Amino acid sequence: MPERGGVDTAPRPIDPRALRSCMGQFATGVTVITCRRGDLVHGTTVNAFTSVSLDPPLALVALDRRSRAGALLRENGDYVVNILDASQRDLAMHFAGRPMAEPVPWVDEDGPHPRLAGTVAHLVCRPWQIHDGGDHTLHIGSVEEFESRPGRPLLFHGGAFPELAPDDSAVAWSLCLDGMNPVTHLPVPEEPDEPDRTDRTDRTGD
Repeated sequence: MPERGGVDTAPRPIDPRALRSCMGQFATGVTVITCRRGDLVHGTTVNAFTSVSLDPPLALVALDRRSRAGALLRENGDYVVNILDASQRDLAMHFAGRPMAEPVPWVDEDGPHPRLAGTVAHLVCRPWQIHDGGDHTLHIGSVEEFESRPGRPLLFHGGAFPELAPDDSAVAWSLCLDGMNPVTHLPVPEEPDEPDRTDRTDRTGD
């Protein structure tokens, strides 16, 4: 095994449970991925979801490669990312394997893009690329249509669903800090072009 500076750099074994606990410190939203394949309508709760690109519009979801949802999304067909409202904990648990007593509130359950009612947003995605993600597969979808409404999203952190604290600030962060002044966080102005001195007119004495 190669060494640097006389120190053994062999990888240390990772405890999967400890790593999962560590990763759980990153708070996420909660989604349910739904799809129709023939007569089957299937959904699964997923928090490994993120926006990838605006041009083209792409979103990524990671699914356990052994899961039924993973197998269904590997088939060529659209799917829906349902971003859950804070009031939809029961729905999150239902699609995670703990059925709720009430019927699932579907919108267009019989159509090609079955989605859940009452969510803060949904995105209809068409398969774009699939990548190897170890014990997961990374599904990048092209966003074909989407809709959102004002509301509070359901959050997941440390194995629980914490409440989102209200924010009364008037300014929303909407920019990447690349290319910004690290002190003021304002865009760094471009250097002005050097003026052409031959065009200057000496107006002294006017």
